[in-house]
Amino acid sequence: MAINYWGVLAATVAAWIFGAVYYGVLGERWMIALGRSQADIAARRAKKVVPVGPMVISFVAELVMAFMLAGLVGHIAGGAPTIKAGLLTGGPCWLGFVVTVLATNYGYQQAKPSLTIIDSLHWLGVLLIQGIVIGAVG
Repeated sequence: MAINYWGVLAATVAAWIFGAVYYGVLGERWMIALGRSQADIAARRAKKVVPVGPMVISFVAELVMAFMLAGLVGHIAGGAPTIKAGLLTGGPCWLGFVVTVLATNYGYQQAKPSLTIIDSLHWLGVLLIQGIVIGAVG
């Protein structure tokens, strides 16, 4: 199966935009789950600094993820990607690889359970969106 590189790029961009919106909405809860105080949160907002480095890292990571997911979707679908195959690949990949890793890492770090939930749901959205786009575009 040939991978549609435009589909991979579209899936990456869609997932990255989803992450920006998701953490834009849940940013304060996420920072509290990280252990930041209200003063820390206010100080960050006052600086108005855009975290360019982490944003670039997340885009590259989501590009790699979309590329790998495209290969898996192609195998699951038997060569012709479909939205159903995208969802049936992205969801189990999230459950089998992402949630398990986050829960383990955050457990050892003694992070708040809300951090695991917030970050895990973000990655569920990423993988489902990528699966849908890859399945639809090919």
